[in-house]
Amino acid sequence: MSQGLPLAPLGAWLAERGLADAPVVTAMPLAGGQSNPTFRVTTDRGVYVLRKKPAGALLPSAHAIDREYRIMRALHATAIPVPAMLAWCDDASVLGTPFYVMEFLAGRVLVDPSLPSMPRDERRAIYAEMNRTIGLLHGLDPVDLGLGDYGKPADYVARQVARWSRQSGQARLPLPAAMRRLMEWLPEHIPATASSALVHGDYRLDNLVFHPTEPRVIGVLDWELSTLGDPLADFAYHCMSWRIPAQLWRGIGGLDLGALGIPGESEYASVYSKATGRDTAEHWEFYMTYNLFRMAAILHGIAQRAADGTAAAVDAADTGAKAELLAEIGWQSALRYG
Repeated sequence: MSQGLPLAPLGAWLAERGLADAPVVTAMPLAGGQSNPTFRVTTDRGVYVLRKKPAGALLPSAHAIDREYRIMRALHATAIPVPAMLAWCDDASVLGTPFYVMEFLAGRVLVDPSLPSMPRDERRAIYAEMNRTIGLLHGLDPVDLGLGDYGKPADYVARQVARWSRQSGQARLPLPAAMRRLMEWLPEHIPATASSALVHGDYRLDNLVFHPTEPRVIGVLDWELSTLGDPLADFAYHCMSWRIPAQLWRGIGGLDLGALGIPGESEYASVYSKATGRDTAEHWEFYMTYNLFRMAAILHGIAQRAADGTAAAVDAADTGAKAELLAEIGWQSALRYG
């Protein structure tokens, strides 16, 4: 047993699929992965990444690792870099919950969006590469990839608002007042949009693996929330870090971005607009409001898992506690819209 992972049955399962010659494996948890426990697994044939559903009672539709596996298999032949999918298991008798095994990517996972200790020019190149990659994703044709049924393309934001409102309401922890205000405000202000694309759902710096020395993405990870939906909503989620204070959580708000070489929010959005032909300006504050609410709802769910003792990350309680502050920032965006 390693960090709750039963190694003997895992080794035997890997050996049966040609991913190990001998059923002796070692495993260590990987940092990140608030939602689904993730491990680096070493066998005599190589190093892999294993990602599994957490144990215990789970909120409906959460932890959709089967969707992660499906979309990354589909994307592997496209310009979107993803690790190779090696094996899927839905037999809970092996590890207690479903899991999949994928290629291990040797690269950099950058957590702090201010990119400390990095040269100014490289910071700018990293941000340009993030923007380029999400633009490429939103330009793919889901039907060509066999993903035409991967979600309902219409009314994406309305369904997301309903989903996260419902899921937050099912949690037993009290909801922050700002989240309740947003749950009432959002359904009344959803803009009419017809655009649909493959969306990642959690596209941010620390869900990307960069080349060890180059400002180039070699892997986009954590596709649990991916679906067919509004690409502007997906892009605005990626841009929340400009609104979140640097001292709070995963933000660059309040920093001297010019000195750092990081583009401002409007400049970054303009680059995406020019590359994709999509207008980010008209409903930008709505999309920021929606995403800050959605992130607050995700963090509220992490807080509930921390309270239940089923959270994957050791800092889950601290992370979940940030839900109220993000909801307050979201409410300020709502007041600016229109």
